[in-house]
Amino acid sequence: MSIFRLLAGLALAWCLALGPAVATAQVQDDTAQTLLQRLAEANNAEKSKVLKQIAESGDERARSWLEAFAGGKLATVKSSGYVVLVTNNTGRNWQVASAVTGDSMGEMSRRELDSIRVNNALRSQVEGILSVVDLTVADHRTRRAAARHLLGRVDAVTAPLIEERLEVEENDRVRDLLANALAIHQLEQGDINAIEQLSGSLNSRVRAALNNAASSDDPAIAAAAEKALASIEQKLKLNKAAETLYFGLSLGSVLVLAAIGLAITFGVMGVINMAHGELIMLGAYTTWGMQQLFPGQPGLALILSIPAGFMVAALAGIIIERSVIQHLKGRPLETLLATFGISLILQQLVRTVISPLNRTVVTPEWMSGSIMINEALSLTLNRLYVIGFALVVFAGLMLIMRKTRLGLEVRAVTQNRAMARSMGIKATKVDIMTFALGSGVAGLAGVALSQITNVGPNLGQNYIIDSFMVVVFGGVGNLWGTLVAGLTLGTINQILEPWAGAVLAKIMVLVMIILFIQKRPKGLFPQKGRAAEG
Repeated sequence: MSIFRLLAGLALAWCLALGPAVATAQVQDDTAQTLLQRLAEANNAEKSKVLKQIAESGDERARSWLEAFAGGKLATVKSSGYVVLVTNNTGRNWQVASAVTGDSMGEMSRRELDSIRVNNALRSQVEGILSVVDLTVADHRTRRAAARHLLGRVDAVTAPLIEERLEVEENDRVRDLLANALAIHQLEQGDINAIEQLSGSLNSRVRAALNNAASSDDPAIAAAAEKALASIEQKLKLNKAAETLYFGLSLGSVLVLAAIGLAITFGVMGVINMAHGELIMLGAYTTWGMQQLFPGQPGLALILSIPAGFMVAALAGIIIERSVIQHLKGRPLETLLATFGISLILQQLVRTVISPLNRTVVTPEWMSGSIMINEALSLTLNRLYVIGFALVVFAGLMLIMRKTRLGLEVRAVTQNRAMARSMGIKATKVDIMTFALGSGVAGLAGVALSQITNVGPNLGQNYIIDSFMVVVFGGVGNLWGTLVAGLTLGTINQILEPWAGAVLAKIMVLVMIILFIQKRPKGLFPQKGRAAEG
């Protein structure tokens, strides 16, 4: 008997503890139903006030009600006036659910329901209110997106809500966006003081508001707006210059990757390898092939493509050196023609075995998107990774050249081949290793290029001439010269292209290099050693 009393006591205590929560939930549901019924019964003018009350209610379901209203998905049951959510309005019978609890109510004939009407003006108001609702969430990124959405969309209804939010907002970027949104509204109302808040913003909607103010009938407002626009225009030019520099560095890093392997082989062996572009192509196709082996995992495929692209291109380089180039040493013209023929063979081989059409390599999610510096400047992640990758490859090659026996022998052969042979260095072995290393780096360039352009049989041809220009301009066989020349030529080319066009820009760069070589025939960083002096 005591057990029954204990259970009864626990049940009573549980009911007493749960009672207030149940009662509170019931009160909230009753309040919600009352608000929704008022929304259904109100005319268009009164609906605006009710929508604001729903937004300010603090109910976590407010967003779903506002979205359903804007989408024409709210209706009332004619017999009871109960507000329901229409989940499927096709056919004669509609699927409905309780707007308050979300519980399904099955199907109801469309004749039993009366849709709550909404017009474009109310939809626009709901969009603004929804942005204000998002300003209360904990995630600052969501609040920032909501504040940016409000720019140019603030009206008399949402302005007081933004003013209230400004008093409690802690994130500086969100506060600035909210202040700009409010200032645009105030400027539209003729408040000249709002221009001071807007004068430093680079947002396009802010500039549009200032452009409208510049044509105002009020001369004071027009003059202040023009002054603010002049200040913004100056900032835009600086950001445009920064963007051009970024794209120039990214293009330059691609040229460095494409040319640095050529600089090694050209400097050590004196070989003009016209098939270097096709070695780049092989690295790019290796990346595409790895993605076929690991479908749905582009990140893993890209990471594995780095060693794979290096090995494939290095192996191809060894085959080219052993089969052709070793027989043509000291005959640069024949070497040029032979490697040009090899480049054509490799292109046709890819067209036959794979396809003449371009292939798309999927960019991993962590390389997609951009870093937004401000409203007028953003840095794409794939190019940022390419710049970093080029610097890592350059640092790795510098370590090989400075800290390994291979690097010591390569530098010795580069400076004086005959003296290196007399000191016991096997120049033939050094040639093989050097050509493999240069070819492998070309493969790495192809891996990087696959992330910023399509992969095709002619991929390498777009960079071979530029690579030779980088090598000659920087100094044959000098890695530092290749780095400086690649970044310099990439930036100059990016500066010239917007107003001269792609073709004319390349011609102008070529003319500049020709003039430079007339003054410094050995490039920016000439080789040292007896062979170089000879």
